[in-house]
Amino acid sequence: MAKDKKKSLGRIRNIGIMAHIDAGKTTLTERLLFITGRIHRMGEVHEGQAAMDWMPQEQERGITITSAVTTFEWENVEVHLIDTPGHVDFTMEVERSLRVLDGVITVLDAVAGVEPQTETVWTQADRFNVPRLVFVNKMDKMGASFERSVKSLEDHFGDRWGIVPLQIPIGEEGGHVGVVDLIEMKAMTWDGTDPALVEITDIPENLQEAAVSGRASMLEKLSDISDDIAMLFLEGEPVPNELILEVVREGTVGCKIVPVMLGSSLKNRGVLPILNAIPRFLPSPDDFGTYHGKNPKTGEMEERELAVEGPFCALVFKVMVMEDGRRMVFLRIYSGKLKAGSAVYNATREFDEKVSRIFIMHANQRKRLETIEAGNIVGVLGLKKSMTGDTLTDRSAPLLLETIEGMEPVISQAIEAMTTADKEKLDEALARLSDEDPTFQSYDDPGTGEQLVRGMGELHLEVIVDRLKRQFGLETRVGKPHVVFKETITTVSEEKAVFDREHEDKRMFGSARVKVEPLPRNSGLEFEDKCTLEGFPPEFRAAARDGALESVKTGPLEGNLMDDVRVTLLDVEYREGVSAPIAYRIAAGEATRLACEKAVPMKMEPIMSVEITVPEEYLGNAISSINERKGKVEKMTDSGSYRIVTAMVPLRVMFGYSKDIRTRTQGRGTFSMRFSHYDIMA
Repeated sequence: MAKDKKKSLGRIRNIGIMAHIDAGKTTLTERLLFITGRIHRMGEVHEGQAAMDWMPQEQERGITITSAVTTFEWENVEVHLIDTPGHVDFTMEVERSLRVLDGVITVLDAVAGVEPQTETVWTQADRFNVPRLVFVNKMDKMGASFERSVKSLEDHFGDRWGIVPLQIPIGEEGGHVGVVDLIEMKAMTWDGTDPALVEITDIPENLQEAAVSGRASMLEKLSDISDDIAMLFLEGEPVPNELILEVVREGTVGCKIVPVMLGSSLKNRGVLPILNAIPRFLPSPDDFGTYHGKNPKTGEMEERELAVEGPFCALVFKVMVMEDGRRMVFLRIYSGKLKAGSAVYNATREFDEKVSRIFIMHANQRKRLETIEAGNIVGVLGLKKSMTGDTLTDRSAPLLLETIEGMEPVISQAIEAMTTADKEKLDEALARLSDEDPTFQSYDDPGTGEQLVRGMGELHLEVIVDRLKRQFGLETRVGKPHVVFKETITTVSEEKAVFDREHEDKRMFGSARVKVEPLPRNSGLEFEDKCTLEGFPPEFRAAARDGALESVKTGPLEGNLMDDVRVTLLDVEYREGVSAPIAYRIAAGEATRLACEKAVPMKMEPIMSVEITVPEEYLGNAISSINERKGKVEKMTDSGSYRIVTAMVPLRVMFGYSKDIRTRTQGRGTFSMRFSHYDIMA
């Protein structure tokens, strides 16, 4: 049985493709699916025909909006692949995908190198310690440089990762036709018509020296993680290719190195080697062997085996509202089996649910299964209340896996139905969309009575409004987008509050003294209990904590959510017989509110990391555009004939910047931005 389990888990790869927008993730995915026979025609993103971009909004805009799951087989390995979005507005899709993946392919634009969203998704992958490969794409583009792309990777990530090129290009820009494999020391060329048709020959004479040098450099880097290779390399002995492949796999799975490959997915070059690298170098669930979670009964961390025979345990990483309104819930199964019609226990929210159907997914197409085992990624129907980040387990052996944290929206917009009759339908539709997307929120403004929606950016909210029209048949009016502000405090303050009331002939008493103090940026909200009163019941302490944390959800200036604040419960007064939890909740909340009012509150705004790419002659114009917006230039780097300016700029002044930078650079400048942090308004 153990042998069957090893075989089963060992032939699974759960991988993703991640990158900056327009680096070619979906185009690469289309080629992988074509070579493996999953699709019979390669759809092009720019023609709106990519199989993985199935939403109408994706097909029209030529971008990936929602992560799509597909499955294919290659070299007796079953690959579950998630194609993730590259646009910063949909970075939560990447976050929740990485939480359940065992490996990723990072796609790099050979002209641009490491871009802002590349850094974001790389950091997200670091957070979950996900092994990765790099595919340097678009080697046929004007300005493409493999050497510069590798240096960009080393400059950004080389302090932790060994960046190890396994190939060098045969030609760049218009002359790119293939790659030299530094392990096999063979040339691989494609005629551009079929990504599976490769011609393998000896290395061209003009690339012999570069290939020898490239292989030596590869072996030198692998020597850092392998004593066997180091010994052979230092003694000038030949290093067997089998040993190289073994060490590359061990180094990749162990998150010590990042193998780098190259090609042009649009021109069907270099795709086959990256496909072969998936089973060769990326891990299976069996490579990890165990997983960890908290036992909700004992509160202790437990280690369990990734095994088909173990108790059922899975993580919900995505919820999708289908065309007919039903909820498709995506799961990564860590142990045990799941059968259609079986009950599961939601250990996060403590209730039972029933799985009615199980599907293996291919974008929005699905194949029905009766049972599925550990190691797989599937979609299921029937779960009515389970949300992203919830753990589903056997009730008899519950375990809480690390959840998936949401991201704070930074843009808000007023929205209303075109007719009064559609108001209820709009509320229901917005509730369904927020159920699907943890970064989307809908609520009523208590001050104005307006219905507001919040999201990660203008494009995010545009897509929401478009989906309301197409998917739910709702016409809406929307206001101008506004920045979501926060509040914080800048000094330390203490306050005491007392709640002492008669309610229905019963007296309720509570008294709390709290201290509030500012924390460094990006620290969030913290609560500390320093009350030393003996005999103060735990449920009363919990009520005081809840009241204090509830209070800082509304800032003293404009009612915005507060951030970077620590609230400390210093002291309480307890009276036997009349003290009540609700009284301490109210008293602690009031004391916190009063303390925050005295602690010199300030308004905070979202700051964006902006990267502008311009020809050198327009560098001054780009810097001026940042200075005029009260931004701060962080660094400037060269990228061929272009200069890249990285700056920190408040989001509130970035509306309309796309038009401005095009005007200042005669249409030749581009920019991208991602959320960095909140900071006090200047």
